[in-house]
Amino acid sequence: MQRGTQFLGCETAILCGAMSWVSERNLVSAISNAGGFGVIACGAMTPELLDAEIAGTKALTSRPFGVNLITMHPQLFELIEVCRRHAVSHVVLAGGIPPKGSIEAIKGFGARVICFAPTLALAKKLLRSGADALVIEGMEAGGHIGPVSTSVLAQEILPELADEHLVFVAGGIGRGEAIAGYLEMGAAGVQLGTRFACAAESIAHPDFKKAFFRASARDAVASVQVDPRLPVIPVRALKNKGTEAFTAKQIEVAGMLDSGELAMDEAQLQIEHYWAGALRRAVIGGDVEGGSLMAGQSVGMVKAEEPVADIIAQLMAECEAALARR
Repeated sequence: MQRGTQFLGCETAILCGAMSWVSERNLVSAISNAGGFGVIACGAMTPELLDAEIAGTKALTSRPFGVNLITMHPQLFELIEVCRRHAVSHVVLAGGIPPKGSIEAIKGFGARVICFAPTLALAKKLLRSGADALVIEGMEAGGHIGPVSTSVLAQEILPELADEHLVFVAGGIGRGEAIAGYLEMGAAGVQLGTRFACAAESIAHPDFKKAFFRASARDAVASVQVDPRLPVIPVRALKNKGTEAFTAKQIEVAGMLDSGELAMDEAQLQIEHYWAGALRRAVIGGDVEGGSLMAGQSVGMVKAEEPVADIIAQLMAECEAALARR
């Protein structure tokens, strides 16, 4: 992990995935204080909210942490300016190809840029564009996902790029033995989200955490697109009444499209707005039936609320034992 820890400036090259409403100042600072690398999930925050969140995190830790920005955010460059004012050391760009000038704007104030790469070709393009490091995340992850598994992405990308570039692996990682395997393949470190979502320091609602403790890997399912005319970005979450109702809603809207009751624009808008606020309802409000319980398939390994420091120590002990055996 040495290359990863040197790049991040922490003791353990374990990044926390940016989970909206979960990866805020309390969890982020706890992970950084425990030797890992916390990352604030900016999500749909305004520049003012991000400013307050970074300041709040700084009040809780003196160690490095990063900020995850969504590339399609309408105020992306204002958010980058907030990061500049706070001298944020690492910015993670997620959710699509970074728009022109964004990587340059971040590097202009001395921060390191980390980008998500869903394919080998895009990984090479992002590195040419100035990305300092990459995260390759497989479909086992929670939240918005691509179509390829972590193990396949790792086999495609690590042998090609890991010797000369920093690549972190994410998606479905729940134990240290898996971390050891990816490090042996050349990864500089890993990123975990689901494993930290129910940490003692996570502000997630007790009912949200209980849903994770009850769940098995097969309960974390990807959203289904019923009709190709309706935009559904694949999201992995625990199945509940909300996910079932969403499938029914798509069937209903598709029928109204066919009958001419709805225009295409209005139909697509109904689908896009369906889950608005659903993640917050689950994480903050505890609505585990109607809200969105975004979780990766490693959720089956999350059995109890534990302090962040204990989770990281356990992962590292498992990783070290696996490498020692080999």
